[in-house]
Amino acid sequence: MLLHFERLGWWRYVLIAITLLTTAFLLLPILFIAALSFGSSQWLIFPPPSWTLRWYAEFFADPRWLEAAWVSFQIACLVTLFSVGIGLCASFALVRGRFRGREALKALFLTPMILPVVVLAVALYAFFLRVGLNGTVTGFVIAHLVVALPFSILAITNALEGFDKSIEDAAVLCGASPLEAKIRITLPSIGHGLFSAAIFSFLTSWDEVVLAIFMASPTLQTLPVRIWTVLRQDLTPVIASASTLLVLFTIALMVLAALVRKGLKS
Repeated sequence: MLLHFERLGWWRYVLIAITLLTTAFLLLPILFIAALSFGSSQWLIFPPPSWTLRWYAEFFADPRWLEAAWVSFQIACLVTLFSVGIGLCASFALVRGRFRGREALKALFLTPMILPVVVLAVALYAFFLRVGLNGTVTGFVIAHLVVALPFSILAITNALEGFDKSIEDAAVLCGASPLEAKIRITLPSIGHGLFSAAIFSFLTSWDEVVLAIFMASPTLQTLPVRIWTVLRQDLTPVIASASTLLVLFTIALMVLAALVRKGLKS
């Protein structure tokens, strides 16, 4: 028995070592990119010969980079709004509805999570070319909404399933209308699910590059598409600066989300 516990102890250290190595493997490239963004060389050379903020200054001085970042932010906000709204309605139907094909409908909603993104991108590209939505904000929003909606449905559905519906029924018995009970009782109670849906929807749209490449036009590009385009043309350290800012914004948003979720739960 003692030998068995000793073996378990060794396995614990092995698992910790594997976890640390995996984490380092995932984080080191990001740290290298961040270091390159401060390098003084006009080429991506590591280690940098010296340090400078020149490439960040060029990023903020170039209107094309700022426009791409603004387009990404606008599209992500629109996708978040529609994703949470549609996801909320769909989640109520999936959790409280009693109709045939409910499980099949739920599986259909979640299909974009398992479908290869490039297959979805090609299909949407061909369809949008026919209807004239390619290279438009509407096309971007619809395309990103397809991949963001499953995250909203999962988050809100889990929150609804954990909510005690008898509390809402009690509010109705006390004189509130069904709609008023949902607005004043149910929605605040599943606020953590709604917030998670909003965060995941925003980040899904903000970081999406495969769909965005197919939806983009010369006059309408998101920040990931702008990075991809410049990366193919010129290996300037401005790309490293843009990537670092993209990662920092994502990390800041996730930290804010964790703090807000902690406040909602408490």
